[in-house]
Amino acid sequence: MSTGKDIPWVEKYRPKKLSDVVFQTQAVSIMEQIIETFNMPHMIFHGPPGTGKTSAALAMARQIYGAEGMRERVLELNASDERGIDVVRDRIKTYTRINISNNKINPETKRVMPNYKMIILDEADMITSDAQAALRRVIENYSNISRFILICNYLHKIIGPIYSRCSAFHFKPIEQNSQVDRLEYICKQEGIAYTTSALQFLTKISQGDMRKSITILQVCLMSTSLVD
Repeated sequence: MSTGKDIPWVEKYRPKKLSDVVFQTQAVSIMEQIIETFNMPHMIFHGPPGTGKTSAALAMARQIYGAEGMRERVLELNASDERGIDVVRDRIKTYTRINISNNKINPETKRVMPNYKMIILDEADMITSDAQAALRRVIENYSNISRFILICNYLHKIIGPIYSRCSAFHFKPIEQNSQVDRLEYICKQEGIAYTTSALQFLTKISQGDMRKSITILQVCLMSTSLVD
């Protein structure tokens, strides 16, 4: 089997569906109910880094639209790179105004897709206050054809008028046993020998950050085939 060293494992083993998201049982349960009904509010996913916020948003989008439908109906932006008012006016507002075809089938689920697009804004707490004010107006004016998922580490940096329009989901630091289980799965998939004590040590370093644990694991394997 390929060692997978040529691919970042945080991407290779990113959850494809919500049930694969680790340790966020309560949030995932509510999201799965939303997917069943397509009655989706605007949402804020907040919590420490590496707790599954972006993975959950992308998994949710995939389950709603399928991989093919995501290309047409999902816009993902990292707000730390594009944090000013221009990106709200030029990219987000333009995208929300684009019409989409109705009654299109998700080939993966055989269900009709909802008639709204999805905009995922990662690191939304990095958006300037002026840009957030402009974003609030876009959210308000285009709610009939668009849904927003804002992802952030610090909820207090999101302005009140946006927060009040969204359902907030808190993502907790991932406890050690759940992390070890995931790292064991990755090691088995990659054909790597390991010891449980070594994986426990990695997860202790990460302090609840699953992304950091997976990254450290892959770096360790750059120089050895045994995690001990």
